[in-house]
Parts: sequence; C-alpha cells; structure tokens
Amino acid sequence: MANDRVWQLHEAKAQFSEVFRRVRSEGPQRVVKQRGEAVVIVRAEEFDRIGELSQQPESLLDFFQAAGGSELHLTRKRDATRTIKW
Repeated sequence: MANDRVWQLHEAKAQFSEVFRRVRSEGPQRVVKQRGEAVVIVRAEEFDRIGELSQQPESLLDFFQAAGGSELHLTRKRDATRTIKW
C-alpha cells in the first residue's frame, strides 16, 4: 500500500472530506494511531460486497441444501477396480 494512502488519525480527522474523496477515487485508505492501531476506510459498495461473500455457504453441498429446501442425499457408485499390467 502506498504511503499516500496512510493517514495519521489526527490528519484524517482534520481532513476527513479529503480522506472520503480519496476513498471514492483512489481506493481504501488506512488510518493509524501512534500506538500502531489501524483501521481501513473502504467504499460502502466494497464493504457490502465483502459482507455478501462472508454469508455464502461454506460448501457446494450446503449451497444446494439451502437452495433446494429439502435434504440432499448424495451417493457415489463404486467403480470396479482395474488392474494395470506393466
């Protein structure tokens, strides 16, 4: 991340309109305190997108179960073993 996207807390508070403008035009901006604590300010659309991704099912099976409304039973047919001659 470029240093022009890092703000000290006191600077960000004093120039919040500029921080807001840069988030919209340049992307996420990091705000840090002297003790190293930090936050990142992102566009609302990006925040919403990340929230939607975190609500996605963990597996494809979970996805189909949630979409179908009924329990999904998957079984696999065992294939015959084959012998390979060397």
